[in-house]
Amino acid sequence: MGDHLKGLIITTIGVLLVVPDSLFVRLIHAEPMVTAFWRSITSGFLILCFIILFQGLNGFRVVLNTRWYGLLYIVLIGTTAPAFVLAVTYTSVANVVFIFASMPVFAALFSRILLGEHIHKRMVLTMSAVIFGLAIIAYGSGFSQIASWKGDLWALYVSGAFAAALTTVRLVKSTSMIPALPFAYLGGAIIMSLFTEPLNAFFIQWPIILGHGLFIGGASCLLAIGPRYIKSAEVSLLILLESVLAPILVWAVIGEDPGYWTIIGGLVVITSLIFSNLYVLAEQKLS
Repeated sequence: MGDHLKGLIITTIGVLLVVPDSLFVRLIHAEPMVTAFWRSITSGFLILCFIILFQGLNGFRVVLNTRWYGLLYIVLIGTTAPAFVLAVTYTSVANVVFIFASMPVFAALFSRILLGEHIHKRMVLTMSAVIFGLAIIAYGSGFSQIASWKGDLWALYVSGAFAAALTTVRLVKSTSMIPALPFAYLGGAIIMSLFTEPLNAFFIQWPIILGHGLFIGGASCLLAIGPRYIKSAEVSLLILLESVLAPILVWAVIGEDPGYWTIIGGLVVITSLIFSNLYVLAEQKLS
């Protein structure tokens, strides 16, 4: 098996493991911070075991040497778990995942600010289309019983935080930041445990809670490995699978209708990103 095919398979499986994330949040009957606590601690522990098994303790030492950049990455990733659960709690799953699709826009802006990278005309057009699509989604939240601007804002934060974290990784690109993930997830879980009582929910719903963590932990590991073998545009296209499949899965299992405006706005966001990434792939093949 060639490296490219291996990268495609690993990345695709990683993305598919992320798809049920929102559904798990819907199915777990607990306070948002309790759900976020178990999501963080189970996935963080799984990633910790994975790193110790394949890398030993040396990977952790390397991450600690990144100092402020590593700390910023850990804080950003650690805050995404509770923010994601709050987003899914207060707005529709479709709104959340379509807003997440705006991550490349934030990444381009942060790369301009922190790395001084030029924003190409293609990206400016993509940003304009994505912002227009997000505006449609936000407008539709006012007419939906399951969508709210509060959840939309949390989803927007998660998208921006992930983009900022990815930009931070590029500032220390010689260092693998995978060993930082357990620090982020387990550290976030420890802080959340100070404000929650998670044990009652676990005793009642432990199979689905553990399943949730296993899916996220497995996805995190695979998505850290797969993209090393394929182009970033291909990774971006594969990640868009979640934006398409997650609302369909939640609609099929619990009947959550995303609403007319969310579908229209989501189509604008997804279509603009697909064309943008296909353009990049075409350029790379010609060069």
